Order: sequence, then structure tokens, then C-alpha cells
Amino acid sequence: MSTSRTEMIDVVFEISGGTLPVAYPYELWGELSRFIPQLGEHESVGVVPLRMAESKEGMLLPKRAKLVLRLPLELAEVVSGLTQKQLRVAGSELQLGACKTRPIQHYPTLHAHLVTGAEDEVAFVAEVESALAAMEVRASLICGQRHSLNDGEREIRGYSLVLHDLTPEGSLRVQYAGLGKERRFGCGIFVPYKVISSFE
Repeated sequence: MSTSRTEMIDVVFEISGGTLPVAYPYELWGELSRFIPQLGEHESVGVVPLRMAESKEGMLLPKRAKLVLRLPLELAEVVSGLTQKQLRVAGSELQLGACKTRPIQHYPTLHAHLVTGAEDEVAFVAEVESALAAMEVRASLICGQRHSLNDGEREIRGYSLVLHDLTPEGSLRVQYAGLGKERRFGCGIFVPYKVISSFE
């Protein structure tokens, strides 16, 4: 298998706003692709799940929150057009601020909140192992909880997943390619993870 790959980069936006429902990724993607239609032309484009805190009203966007888009390097300049745009997501106003690019770094342990795949956990793990083998990536894995992303009309289901003992090259391959489907809704996107004993 060829080791060539599409060069990927993270574009990081300042973002401020209020509360969002758990299934916010559907409407967030709709707003992002409304402003930048080219995003929908690339299956590799992903929206890293927002880090939020639960509250009585919903998921609360904390101060200093960031919106991170993972995409092919050639799209970085295009998405900079989102700077200072106001997004309306599930009745909440989200204000985007300045953006910067951030090269993807290798880490030995990575985590994804939701990776799509087989319903059965054993079958899911087998799928992941097969996908990693196809990428020529060797890693130990821990399959976490079953998760779903449901807005009443659409539902995506999968498991959280931790990969550890990754080589630098393997770590970059996993972050560039992701695992499973629905990257635009935050699925299958891997980020650094430091504690492998208490993930969701």
C-alpha cells in the first residue's frame, strides 16, 4: 500500500455563544457549508467536536472555546472566509472570530468520541483493526461506550475509541484519514488523549 496521503491541517477559529443541543453538529455543518459551499465537495473535511459543558439548558459553550475544522491544506485559505461570521445553530447565535492554522502533531494516544461502524462491539473492533491494517497502522485500541447523535430526524451511531502505542507516522495517518464515516458531523476524528482509563 502506498504511504502517500492528502496533507491535512486544522483551522482554528475563536468562537463565542450560548447553549447548544447535543445534536448540534447537524445544524452547525449546515451553517458552515452555507457560507463555504466548497466544504461539501470534500468528504475528508471534518468538524472537530466542540468542547462543551453540560448545563440545565443544554450544552454550554465555554469561554475561550474553539471551533476546529480539519481539512485538506488547499482549503485552508478558503475557510478563512468564515472569520467574523455569525452562525445560527439550533436557535443559538454563534460568533466566529479570528482564525489560525495549526499543523497536526503526532501523539502516541488518540481519542475519537464517536466512530461509526458495526452495531456489535466485537464486529466493530474487527472493522477498526481491518481499517488500521489497510492504513499500515499498528496500535492498541480500547473500545468505549456506545454513542448516538440523534436530532429527531437523523441518527448516527457508533462507539468512542482510544488508540494508543501509535508510532509518529501511524498517529499522523490516523488523524489525517480518520475512521468510519460522517467526518462533517464530528465522527471518526481523532485528537490527543492523555488519560486512557476514564474516557466516555
